[in-house]
Amino acid sequence: MASAFVVPVIDVQNGNFKELWPAMVVALKTASFVAVDTELSGLGNRTSLLAESIEDRYKAICHAARSRSILSLGIACYKKFSDKAADTHLVQVYNLTLLCSEEYIIEPQSVQFLVQHGFDFNKQYAEGIPYHKGNNKGGSDNQGVHIRALFTELLRARKPLVLHNGLIDIAFLYQNFYAQLPDRLATFTADLSEMFPAGIFDTKYITEFDLRYSASYLEYAYKKCKLDNSRNVASGEAGGRVYLEFCQYVGTMSRYVDYRFCPTGAPLAAQADICQPFSSFGWCSKGTKCPLSHDTDLIILQDDNSKEDKKKKRKRQKKKKRDQEQKDCSISEGAPQNKMPHLELTPEDGQQGATEGCLEGANLIDGNRNAQLHEGENLKTESEENKICEDNAESTKTETTTGRSENKAESGTHRAGFDAFMTGYIFAYSCTLVKEREANMIGLPNSINKVYLSGKAAPLNIVKSTFSKSSKAHVQKMEMVWGSKQ
Repeated sequence: MASAFVVPVIDVQNGNFKELWPAMVVALKTASFVAVDTELSGLGNRTSLLAESIEDRYKAICHAARSRSILSLGIACYKKFSDKAADTHLVQVYNLTLLCSEEYIIEPQSVQFLVQHGFDFNKQYAEGIPYHKGNNKGGSDNQGVHIRALFTELLRARKPLVLHNGLIDIAFLYQNFYAQLPDRLATFTADLSEMFPAGIFDTKYITEFDLRYSASYLEYAYKKCKLDNSRNVASGEAGGRVYLEFCQYVGTMSRYVDYRFCPTGAPLAAQADICQPFSSFGWCSKGTKCPLSHDTDLIILQDDNSKEDKKKKRKRQKKKKRDQEQKDCSISEGAPQNKMPHLELTPEDGQQGATEGCLEGANLIDGNRNAQLHEGENLKTESEENKICEDNAESTKTETTTGRSENKAESGTHRAGFDAFMTGYIFAYSCTLVKEREANMIGLPNSINKVYLSGKAAPLNIVKSTFSKSSKAHVQKMEMVWGSKQ
């Protein structure tokens, strides 16, 4: 089973923002890649966010980003060591509590979900770091100590940006900390391609199309990577291995650290009735009242056992088929070609062959279809990011206890900082699986600038096409960030 460790998450508020600023800027500049996650005040109409037309989806996302706000920002900086064991990373995690200075919509279902998962709204309104949205409003985004200046430092660092189900996240980041979102999707992607020249990576896309796990919501993907990594380390066999180190915080810094314990996982013998909606999407309409288990460790264990059982069954069927063919060959030897005995597959055999061959594809198709039916599973919600109760179908990142529904939403288990850490971990582990990579290479060549789209077989490509131009606001911002035109 996966080994346990403790993740220190630095809690950043208005009172200690200036004190922690130098450390955060250094962490961004020295990182190999940066993972980001957000908590939002809402997303608006879920149906529009899953529209068939990607352009219509983008318009709905723009409306949400302009009328809602970011409540919390998680940043995880992973620095890969070049002088230690392969894929050893120094990890620094920050959880910033924010407070938009302008009017914004906050949805009751978002409040309910976040409160159930330990978000402190009293703390947000009392100690949140203030910021304004859209274009510059008299101040300078490249000077001073404020959130928009921190986002500028992220751009200047030129590091790969890692998100999970990140389209909504990146749109909110753009609107809240950068500039007014452009009206056209092509303009938006053109801007992003210049803002993040090292590339944008979406771990939900990576989980489904590279790792091909049974489920791709954040908590599942993280714990599955963590388990596989632990198995590879323990076995000593070929396979991905990620090693993590964390800063030791002392003095005044220690007051701001929230230590998050990452347990070893469910015991091998654990048995419980699994909630199938939660197992597939990380979200259940019954929430904390569901009598079935939402234990992600147990879900992963059962998925692994199910795959192993299918492999054994497949081997038995192949052996049975070979034996039968040998027997038929002896019976039919010398018979006319048009009178060879006809062997019919049993319904079970036929179905198994088709099922096994398309198992992963079927999971993706069914998952996408159900995502639309559940109207939220794969939104930034991806539930992943639980920005909203329903959309947060994919990532109710909660630590739950087997068989105890009252513990499905333990206090403080859902935070943007830790979600960013999990996102970064998935990416770090995935990078170890790339064959024939260069020693200091960071990233997945086949997944760069591909953002997951719910219900779609193809991702959104973050590129600047020959038919699109960058937005005027972006061009002005780039001149400010780099001191010259791109």
